[in-house]
Amino acid sequence: PRAPSTRNDIRDCSADPPYLPPTATNTTARLAALRGTLRTHGAHAYIVPSTDAHMSEYISERDARLGWLTGFTGSEGTAVVTQDKAALWTDSRYWTQAERELDCNWELQRTTSIESIGMWILQAVPAGGSVSLDPFLFSIDTWNSYSRALHGSGRTLLPLETNLVDQAWGDQRPLPSSSEIYSLPAEFTGSSWQEKVAGIRQQMEQHLRHPTAVLLSGLEETAWLFNLRGDDIPYNPVFYSYTLLTNTTISLFVEGSRLSVAARESLRSGCPGPLCVELQDYGQVSAHLRRYTQGNVTVWVGTEYTTYGLYSIIPQEKLLEESYSPVMTAKAVKNAHEQEMLRAAHVRDAVVVIQYLLWLEKTVPQGQVDEFSGARHIDALRRAQEHSRGPSFQSISASG
Repeated sequence: PRAPSTRNDIRDCSADPPYLPPTATNTTARLAALRGTLRTHGAHAYIVPSTDAHMSEYISERDARLGWLTGFTGSEGTAVVTQDKAALWTDSRYWTQAERELDCNWELQRTTSIESIGMWILQAVPAGGSVSLDPFLFSIDTWNSYSRALHGSGRTLLPLETNLVDQAWGDQRPLPSSSEIYSLPAEFTGSSWQEKVAGIRQQMEQHLRHPTAVLLSGLEETAWLFNLRGDDIPYNPVFYSYTLLTNTTISLFVEGSRLSVAARESLRSGCPGPLCVELQDYGQVSAHLRRYTQGNVTVWVGTEYTTYGLYSIIPQEKLLEESYSPVMTAKAVKNAHEQEMLRAAHVRDAVVVIQYLLWLEKTVPQGQVDEFSGARHIDALRRAQEHSRGPSFQSISASG
């Protein structure tokens, strides 16, 4: 028999009664609520990913469904819940953290491979059973991988438009951001949004397939195209949005009331006409896309940032698929002004790092600094610099 763990900061589910550290979350009620919604929909299992509807690397609290359901706060993972089992898959960066945060309702699977998840599902779900998920939270590749893993097994992959975790979470789920979406001043961009739109339309014309529209799902794509910024996700200057750019029209799906006066005026300055941005409700993108694709059209999508939910709306013969949209590739090439801005930002940051190293040299010998207070100090030095909008990730600070 396994010797009981000598560590008291990780769970021990083999002890009687099981030992849980104070960092573990009690998920019994949350799982019961989710299993109730599963029964209502007649599904046998539900897959919960760690991303959002835009395939973002970082997500908002409102989209932290995996974290709410499991208690696990790592940035990467997948959960599967059946009526009597629950498992979490994550990579080696997070194994210790998961043992600290999960309660004994959860099995920890020390891998992230979809083959492993598929094998577990085949054992946990009877033949003839259905495995449900929200198609607007899975990339096209991931959806296809699950489809292959279950193919020929007698289990069905069942897309559900209603997110079952959101139903279980109910009114405890954090509200969407209400902060202002603002225009980035021309001094930082080097080109207007109208010039960027013209450049993308030119790429559409020159493409062999002559697509009539480009669908943008990645949050940074829309932010870059319109020179707009927000703070819907910590450490990322983006806001929730989609864009459908056609040869003659521009539809921006966003919570319009959040646009600053200047941003709204900038977007409406070309109305009426091909450089007029029509503001549509964020939640209307699927319905709009469905209507648009009834015509004689071809929609260009970047598969890396498009969810299976949106992708499956577009008939196959009307799709132009590439790994990245033309906006993502255009954004990757910095103009001379952007390059100058990048260098200036790095100089300002270098000044901060030098100030910080000098401060450490003076204060560390006095025994007054630990990793946390050091990180707070460098954040304060950065905030004092001109144009600072905050760090791009939480300071990772270690010594010894």
